[in-house]
Amino acid sequence: MHLVTLSRACAVPAAAMTACLLTACAPAGQTVRGVHLVARGTLTTCTHLPYAPFQFQRGKAIVGFDVDLIDLVARRLGVRQKIIDTRFTAITSGEVFAVAACDLAAAGMTVNPQRAAVVDFSRPYFESGQVLMVRRDARITPDAAGSGGLRVGVVVGTTGQAYARHQGWQTKGYENATTELDALRTGQVDALIQDDPVVRYWLTDEANADFTLLPGLRTREQYGFAVRKGHNPALLRLIDDVIAQIRRDGTYRRTYERWMGPMPPEATG
Repeated sequence: MHLVTLSRACAVPAAAMTACLLTACAPAGQTVRGVHLVARGTLTTCTHLPYAPFQFQRGKAIVGFDVDLIDLVARRLGVRQKIIDTRFTAITSGEVFAVAACDLAAAGMTVNPQRAAVVDFSRPYFESGQVLMVRRDARITPDAAGSGGLRVGVVVGTTGQAYARHQGWQTKGYENATTELDALRTGQVDALIQDDPVVRYWLTDEANADFTLLPGLRTREQYGFAVRKGHNPALLRLIDDVIAQIRRDGTYRRTYERWMGPMPPEATG
């Protein structure tokens, strides 16, 4: 899977990304079956790495649940997927679409009204929720977590950050999930808030044996893929069609269980 990092691809600071993408970095577009692509022969996906098990680097390849699903969309178009790593807030704000950086975003992204105001979401493709990851010996209870005195690591721009602030917790923001996890490991925070499947994936690693989920706290959220608002309805329809088809033919279940283990009943959609 080909990976481009926007800052590396353009070799300019983030503030100059717009000018870069609209000039020297901007690829020649193409329309395939009514779907407008920003680069010929390529379905370009913006994401924010790492976010296992949805998208992360394994050796030189970018792999994961979202990657596999969007590969199926690309296959329907007869093109290949290219992944661009960028800031999460550039995705949720719609910036990456406004500057023609990508065709769609796949970033384990929760659908909510604020984001839906600036991007068009596909039908939901994943049921998720926010959970707290804590040290096993921390003796933090759900009641104590609700008291407001908890130091919680969050990833900037996420629904986890919004939830933690609403709870009145002392939040410390991190650029990505890896630095957030490192903060918990090194005692910079008492807990971290993150999406349930991400935490469960971390807990399969022996390096995280000293940590656990805090029981009794889980929100309910749904993920969607995003495209530029009002500008690519054919791509949105294609993504929806692929999601519906793979749920019917068993591909969704096989892909889910490849990355996350047995699929629970609530994940059947």
